[in-house]
Amino acid sequence: MRASLTGAAIVALIATAATAKDHPAAETKAAVTAALADPARADQAVDDARRKAAETLIFSGVGPGDTVIDYLPGRGYWTRIFTGVVGAKGHVYPTWPAVAAPRATATVDDIKGRKLANVTPVLQTVDIPVSDKPVDMFWTVENYHDIANNGGEAALAAVNKGVFGLLKPGGTYIVVDHASAPGTGITATKTLHRIEGAAVKAQVTAAGFEFVGESPALDNPADNHSLPVFDPAIRGHTDQFIYKFRKPG
Repeated sequence: MRASLTGAAIVALIATAATAKDHPAAETKAAVTAALADPARADQAVDDARRKAAETLIFSGVGPGDTVIDYLPGRGYWTRIFTGVVGAKGHVYPTWPAVAAPRATATVDDIKGRKLANVTPVLQTVDIPVSDKPVDMFWTVENYHDIANNGGEAALAAVNKGVFGLLKPGGTYIVVDHASAPGTGITATKTLHRIEGAAVKAQVTAAGFEFVGESPALDNPADNHSLPVFDPAIRGHTDQFIYKFRKPG
């Protein structure tokens, strides 16, 4: 996967793209269950319950044969699960925008060292998500709010437009992030590393997406949204929303 296509080239690819798959719920559940049980990821499995990995992935509808962009993948937690879920006929692209590429080295080296045949790390030369082939799913966890720190609403709109362009018709956009209090919009993205869910819905649907639904798996009523997400009192247990959007078609 390259990160240098023109907008016209991307549009041309999208126009000829197959519609994204719709996996039966049982197929998704079976693929996710098997991937989480893979002994090769025993080192990270201890975190599955806290992250509600099974619930979140099953809600997303990801399944065998899918192509997935794992955007700003951190240490590769989700990437290593996706490799088992999508299987040999699918592919996973852990992707860093240009602004984050300098911090990707350790994760890229780890992924390459694991010799995962269906995973290709992508270090973009631009900050807007692009792809040289339409994909089934664009996935980002606890990163959406950071986009606002480098350009506010305009940056979020540009990224959402990019995601819309690279997805197949019917493709899925999953956003998981730390919730901020109602009415705060994007004002807490730098100070608390949180964003208001209602603002995210408005931004993503403004880019042309349909809001499919949300999962309560990471709801935490004990989090009053007043603390930074790295505060020891709440770190790892923040109230988070899990939103699913779909590109029409």
